[in-house]
Amino acid sequence: MKIICIGRNYSEHVKELGNDPNAEPVFFMKPDTALLPNRNHPVFYPDFTNNLHYEGELVFRVSRLGKFIEPQFAHLYIDSIGFGIDFTARDIQQTCAAKGLPWEIAKSFDFSAPVDGFRPLSDFPDLNNISFELKLNGVTVQTGNSRDMIFDIRRIIGHVSKYVTLKTGDLIFTGTPKGVGPVQKGDVLEGFLEGVPSIKVQIK
Repeated sequence: MKIICIGRNYSEHVKELGNDPNAEPVFFMKPDTALLPNRNHPVFYPDFTNNLHYEGELVFRVSRLGKFIEPQFAHLYIDSIGFGIDFTARDIQQTCAAKGLPWEIAKSFDFSAPVDGFRPLSDFPDLNNISFELKLNGVTVQTGNSRDMIFDIRRIIGHVSKYVTLKTGDLIFTGTPKGVGPVQKGDVLEGFLEGVPSIKVQIK
């Protein structure tokens, strides 16, 4: 399986980082080693960064093989939705970007993509109205809704599948709203999907 991450998909987050919006979805990959081995496994603060950021996101799970998928049929290729956290070594990302280099090392390290709380697609009658929330040490730091995506999941699947064959079990992180920020050792992050607790991660 692979982890496909969409960047710059919420306008307020684009402004937050001082980026320009894109005409097409931007995506990058994370390896399966970015997942946690179990829901009780902590995220260890990497020793190569001094500025580790959280990014709470909706995550869609792919349910069948697909290539060149038309957006109107995209819903047939996903079966569930969960909550994920895209951890980013922001200092390394900024250094790489300034040099015009790829920044996978800032995004794709071990345990950088914890995800949990998957619920069947039938729980969500409107894919363009799914709310989610991320709390840091009990305080809400991010709130989002799929209606605020620049590119909805149908457009994302249609675009990505032009370049990459989707396979059963692949995960699509759909981008983060404004409110990203740093974590420290000892912090606890909790994600909620439609008000339901979905993921809990401790930083060590």
